[in-house]
Amino acid sequence: MIQYSLICDAKHSFDAWFKSSDAYDEQAGRGILICPVCNSSRVEKAVMAPAVARTDQGRVPLSANHPERAKMIAALRAMREKVTAEADYVGPRFAEEARKMHWGEADPHAIYGEATQEEAAALVEDGIEFLPLPALPDEHN
Repeated sequence: MIQYSLICDAKHSFDAWFKSSDAYDEQAGRGILICPVCNSSRVEKAVMAPAVARTDQGRVPLSANHPERAKMIAALRAMREKVTAEADYVGPRFAEEARKMHWGEADPHAIYGEATQEEAAALVEDGIEFLPLPALPDEHN
């Protein structure tokens, strides 16, 4: 798995995970990468700055004071609330239920739940598309 910092033509920045750099190239080529803020499909890799380790407080993201941060968090919160309001919660059976729908063993419908890192990687390897719900900063307090 590889994480890329992406940016849309309206200059909204966001991160996304891909199975490989080839997977990114394939999705970008198909035009299916979408900005979560404005829904633009004109998305490309952004210049990536590494996280800097600090001895006093651990790792601190370089973009913590970005002026668009509050807007992005609000958009992510709204997306998360919409998913949890309109999709079925399947808990730790997420990977199993996603596979059933992918293979036609269950009717396709919106679901959300939990999956281990290994289960998520296996879904990606099997070509099953999904998006993780973002963890928001205030959820860690």
